[in-house]
Amino acid sequence: MSRFFSYIATVLVCLSCSDSKKPNSPIELKEDFKDYWFAGEAEITSYDLEQARYGEIREGEAVLIFVTEDLLPGEQVKANLQDSKNIPVLKLNATKNFLTGIYPYSIMQSTFYPLDGQKHALKIAASIQEWCGQVYMQLNNREKYNIESHSYFQGEADQEFKLKKVALENEIWNQLRIDPDLVPTGDFEMIPSFEYLRLSHEETKPYKAFGEFFTANNFNIYTLNYPDLQREIKIYFSKGFPHHIEKWEESYPSGTGTNKAILTTKAVKKKRIKSDYWNKNSNNNLPLRQKLDLN
Repeated sequence: MSRFFSYIATVLVCLSCSDSKKPNSPIELKEDFKDYWFAGEAEITSYDLEQARYGEIREGEAVLIFVTEDLLPGEQVKANLQDSKNIPVLKLNATKNFLTGIYPYSIMQSTFYPLDGQKHALKIAASIQEWCGQVYMQLNNREKYNIESHSYFQGEADQEFKLKKVALENEIWNQLRIDPDLVPTGDFEMIPSFEYLRLSHEETKPYKAFGEFFTANNFNIYTLNYPDLQREIKIYFSKGFPHHIEKWEESYPSGTGTNKAILTTKAVKKKRIKSDYWNKNSNNNLPLRQKLDLN
């Protein structure tokens, strides 16, 4: 039975909520996938951002950069040379920039997901910088999830620990671009995004989650709910390949102390280009930012 949902008489109707399973054999990449992702370019999409922080909505910009590359299996870093042991991945670098009053926030998350769809993300790294300080988290997928966390906050300083392997929110975005059937549905355990964990100061661990797909108008929508966190995510993506991410929403309590209310972060696509941006580092290439409508 299909895991997607039909939009009938303006009412969203669920057709299937069964748990997704990892495929028994590696995904066979189709020619249109190879033509799009193996052309030596990254896909770069800019978004208008409304970010909830400290109980208020802040205006800013978000950028999603998707690109395929080879990862060294041991060091789990980008391979400079071709080798049969390298692991092909779809990498996502997701950035956000916004202001909280006088001072700026800069957030970046990197997720490396294998193209064969056989494992969870091989590596996740996240950093947040603002004028009070900075935090950094990294996950390496080995026998267990090996996690390092560094923060300037008391009680969060320098930590190293291991967690069992469960679904990872960070990897959902990569899975949607490779094959939406990889994304978990129904009831499952999931580790929330590193951005959320650090901004909310929640414990890094698996939480109960529920995921499902809908279709509405021109979009497929993946929704993810964490009941214990009062948190919901909606990712709107194009129905056909290459499953472009057009917008997303994230709702959870925001504020300080007991003065919290459910606020919704929103990001809506502005512009999209494909480019070998790593070769575009000259001042002559600055007009490319205008194509992305980036400040």
